[in-house]
Amino acid sequence: MQKLHEIQEKPKKAFLVSIISNTNSESQSMELQGLSKTLGLEIAAHEKIRVREKSPKYGIGSGKAEELSQKADELKADLLIFDWNPNPSQQRNWENLCGLPVLDRQEIIIKIFADRATTREAELQVKLAELTYFLPRLTHKYIDLSRQRGGRYGTKGSGETKFETDRRKIEKRITLLEKEIEQVKKQRQMQRRQRQRNNVPVCAIVGYTNSGKSSLLNILTGANVLAEDKLFATLDAVTRKFEPAPGKHVLLTDTVGFIRQLPHSLIKAFRSTLEEAALANILIHILDASDKDIESNYDTTISVLRELNAHEIPIITVLNKVDRLSLEGENTAENLKNRFTGSIAISAKDGIGLDTLKEKIISMI
Repeated sequence: MQKLHEIQEKPKKAFLVSIISNTNSESQSMELQGLSKTLGLEIAAHEKIRVREKSPKYGIGSGKAEELSQKADELKADLLIFDWNPNPSQQRNWENLCGLPVLDRQEIIIKIFADRATTREAELQVKLAELTYFLPRLTHKYIDLSRQRGGRYGTKGSGETKFETDRRKIEKRITLLEKEIEQVKKQRQMQRRQRQRNNVPVCAIVGYTNSGKSSLLNILTGANVLAEDKLFATLDAVTRKFEPAPGKHVLLTDTVGFIRQLPHSLIKAFRSTLEEAALANILIHILDASDKDIESNYDTTISVLRELNAHEIPIITVLNKVDRLSLEGENTAENLKNRFTGSIAISAKDGIGLDTLKEKIISMI
């Protein structure tokens, strides 16, 4: 009798390409690897290039494009991933050149959000972001079909008809999703009004993705929110009661993590969730103290808060994961506390510094 063996699909091999410039740091290139691994991809290679000339066809020089295409073929890559966002026309040109699917940073993040969405609200928001991203790229899917001849004189070709039909379907679906999300927003507003009537202060935990927001919520409130060492482990705003001292009650809210170049469609789609930060009484801005790019992560979060008009809310800056720091060198806990004036050093994992954080919350309430 033959034995049955489980066949596990091999992860797809991705060839990553980053452009190195003054505004694009080495850590951002490393972040692309983190995004790809979070999506379950195997990294075949990661090419980091400097662009001296830009062609409208590929966004970089044609010679360099040919070179990258050849390398993708040699690596037997299944897909090509860029750390920048080519326009729809350039994306199609790359796919024609390589014969491979081409994903940009924006699509990778949207795909991760789609994989992580578990609640109805998150699913609605991610679907809206997906369709908003896909709509301008629909033209290029049908561009060859629209050139075909057929039908009587003065009538549309079948390719053009199919394109127009699909576009209208997507636009209609976007409108319906926006209405459903608006209903969710109204429900959130009712919940907020109830909190205000109860006169319970709200503290929102904000910060860069994978900085330890969910871990902090869990250890302070006894919640059981998923806390993984992965990007975007949490997509939904989760609120729990918290008692920093006897008789002192606070609502503590975990929010979706921020990241460099967070797609605008996602900011728009997740606005109702992100508003939990904008309408809080206090923000707890948590930073990964062990991250070499901590300053850039800090700036990214402040930038998103500014876009949400939440940057003037009182902020407690928290340096998390101090258990990972060495006792000597540039990034010691003491040096970081000096660089981020008034910050509190903690370890959500080991419970270090939590009493100091509670005292700070009580004093600000």
